[in-house]
Amino acid sequence: MELTTKTGGSLPTNLRALLPWLQLIGKSSFFGLIISLAWTLSAQAMELRVAINKGVSNVRVGSSTPALVKNAGGATIGRLDSLVPANATASGRNINLAGMQASQITIEPSGDGRIWIGDRWYRGKVRLIRQGNGVSAVNLVDIEEYLYSVVGSEAIPSWPLEALKAQAVAARTYAIYQTSKDSNRYYDLDTTTATQVYKGVNNEYVSTVEAVEATQGQVMTYNGKVILAAFHAASGGHTENVEDVWMSPLPYLRGVVDYDQGSPVFSWNQTFSNRDLSRHIGGIGTITGLTPLKVTPRGRIASIQVNGTGGRKTLTGNAIRQALKLRSTLFTVSKNGDNFTIIGRGSGHGIGLSQWGAYGLAQKGTPYQQILSHYYQSASLTQLNR
Repeated sequence: MELTTKTGGSLPTNLRALLPWLQLIGKSSFFGLIISLAWTLSAQAMELRVAINKGVSNVRVGSSTPALVKNAGGATIGRLDSLVPANATASGRNINLAGMQASQITIEPSGDGRIWIGDRWYRGKVRLIRQGNGVSAVNLVDIEEYLYSVVGSEAIPSWPLEALKAQAVAARTYAIYQTSKDSNRYYDLDTTTATQVYKGVNNEYVSTVEAVEATQGQVMTYNGKVILAAFHAASGGHTENVEDVWMSPLPYLRGVVDYDQGSPVFSWNQTFSNRDLSRHIGGIGTITGLTPLKVTPRGRIASIQVNGTGGRKTLTGNAIRQALKLRSTLFTVSKNGDNFTIIGRGSGHGIGLSQWGAYGLAQKGTPYQQILSHYYQSASLTQLNR
């Protein structure tokens, strides 16, 4: 993560006028953030590093306005014209972009320009790096501008504003938490559910911009430190204690009653033939039985024994969920002849903020501060100084 002084002007809040234009042109460790117990940050903007593409053979990039092309040392090595895309490819140890070569390339649009990466428009800049045998494209973007799209990608923009505000605070907190990790020196987050879903400018909406701006700089903290603000779609009636699913206990990730009964995934079922199961799991012949071995206090499958004509194997709840593409690990199994019916509830890991629960509470008139304090027990809503 990098901290830079904010120099840009204010951005328009009515993006409806901006989005059609963008869609039209689219067709043509220690280094992490350290937050002291006193919780003081200077008035700076935080720049996130978000991996859009990782180690691909080539990536198409461009800018909506004339852009400078700089090397790793910050020296200008060329320029890109507006709305003229170029392919970035690996060339030895360098990146090749329209004849310009450097070990690392950054494209900086002029004015209020937007960056084209792959198949979408993004705010901020793009850094191109050599990674593995290919090229990675990393969006360098102000955290608040990043959240305009994350809230629009993770939540439903037509939801009550208080639910969107709760999502904005949770997503901001999670992003800052991720910057303190040493898992990847090249970027802080990616664009998938492995971190947070981020789809660029096309997933910004008037409501999501309003939610972000109304909560600007607000995060959830515990003992003066940013929390792991986990969130998921719906728990199926009750969230989980974190240690029952992931790791050691955290005082702010406790199981609580959920308000997600209005969720379309509150309950669900899937039926598989024994041949279907054998194809998805494999290695033990024809599947004859699924027996839960360990469940959480709320009924999520922690481990399950799979019996087959050629043997048996034990899988974790997450492994069986991924193999069968289930919405969650909160399920029971019944067998009828050669068919297995899985009856489940909720979607996601069930830890922290429930997005559909936030929607349900907001529908009842609950303010976002109370929504957050319900799902993040003992945590405090804290204002960063920007």
